[in-house]
Amino acid sequence: MRLSRFYLPLLKETPSEAQIASHQLMLRAGMVRQESAGIYAWLPLGYRVLKKIEQIVREEQNRAGAVEMLMPTIQSAELWRESGRYEAYGKEMLRIKDRADREMLFGPTNEEMITEIFRAGVRSYKDLPKMLYHIQWKFRDEVRPRFGVMRGREFLMKDTYSFDADQAGARNSYNKMFVAYLRTFARMGLTSIPMRADTGPIGGDLSHEFIILADTGESAVFCDRKLLELDAPGADTDFDSDLQPMIDRYTSYYAATEEKHDAAEFDKAVAESDRISARGIEVGHIFYFGDKYSKPMKAVVTGADGKDRPVEMGSYGVGVSRLVGAIIEAYHDDAGCKWPAPVAPFHVGLINLKVGDAAADEASIRAYAALEDAGVEVLYDDTPARPGEKFARMDLIGLPHQLIIGPRGLAAGKVEVKRRADGHRDEIALGAAIDMLKRDVASALKV
Repeated sequence: MRLSRFYLPLLKETPSEAQIASHQLMLRAGMVRQESAGIYAWLPLGYRVLKKIEQIVREEQNRAGAVEMLMPTIQSAELWRESGRYEAYGKEMLRIKDRADREMLFGPTNEEMITEIFRAGVRSYKDLPKMLYHIQWKFRDEVRPRFGVMRGREFLMKDTYSFDADQAGARNSYNKMFVAYLRTFARMGLTSIPMRADTGPIGGDLSHEFIILADTGESAVFCDRKLLELDAPGADTDFDSDLQPMIDRYTSYYAATEEKHDAAEFDKAVAESDRISARGIEVGHIFYFGDKYSKPMKAVVTGADGKDRPVEMGSYGVGVSRLVGAIIEAYHDDAGCKWPAPVAPFHVGLINLKVGDAAADEASIRAYAALEDAGVEVLYDDTPARPGEKFARMDLIGLPHQLIIGPRGLAAGKVEVKRRADGHRDEIALGAAIDMLKRDVASALKV
């Protein structure tokens, strides 16, 4: 993509309402624009990151055996009355009426709707297990939206719902999602910690939040440092095998959110040198809630004994849009974002230091074409801006690599390659630079 054709409205000053780094940088880097309190338009740069994150989430859900679908954003109040949650949910639910005066709502979650869809199509235990998911915009009328996309009112979520004939099967589905989440966040460059968590308005008696540590996190968290040293499950993970030993490995260490924290147990279970008391950002949440919805909504299947019984259910959420902010919180410096390659809006920022110079133009276009042909996504700064402005802009938007081409370097047979993560620079021949970038990007994107 040529920058001269791209829409990238940068801000020179940090907006006063932006209190944390991710909110500040998303506004300054032209990723989002606030349209009303807690509601954002996703501009081209931010949207590219959002779609990269969404695709990683989708790939890992598919790998775990979940099947994608799409449910409406507007739901009938009657479904929520069946489950008993319509009145109990509170003012975060946006309640509306259509022109026929029917009570509707903008869905904050989809347990009721997916239960209704399931009960209409599945009758026998032989058709189980099933895991269905969708990636959809949600709305919760937060009393005080803040921190940009980290706690907005409109947000993009991935919701998976599992249906099993018995508790053992439900636990197996829960374990699949547990492992899928570890892989999902690791692919984005994040170290996620599964923590015992409160079930909140979803309900149930088994729940884990997946937390990344960050000073700006909204939750107090407590865990064993050894959890940070565990590798995520590999690409060769067999989701049809017994995953319980893998789950036990992660849950054998102390890790709990503030609501579930037991100070005495923490002190007893964790050596003082390994105790982490910090702030954390929730990026995913998984629940097993049994028949909480299937029983009142009569989502039953006929078992091997010929008797009908409610299915065992779980739900599993990932905050797709929230992850954009969470990744920035984990990867940034004073100059701007520092995107991990798998979620970066572009892989390489190509800077032509002197547009209009024949040699610089020719070398830049040659590099642009060669990298794009190899599947490397390039943002080519072909604008007439001064070099200092170009460097600052590329650092702000945080692409993993910068390829810097100018007349002086070309005269010496060199171009410059800068790695945004650590500032490392190489001055090498153009062909070698192109080969290096192809190799580095391919390696970073390897699943």
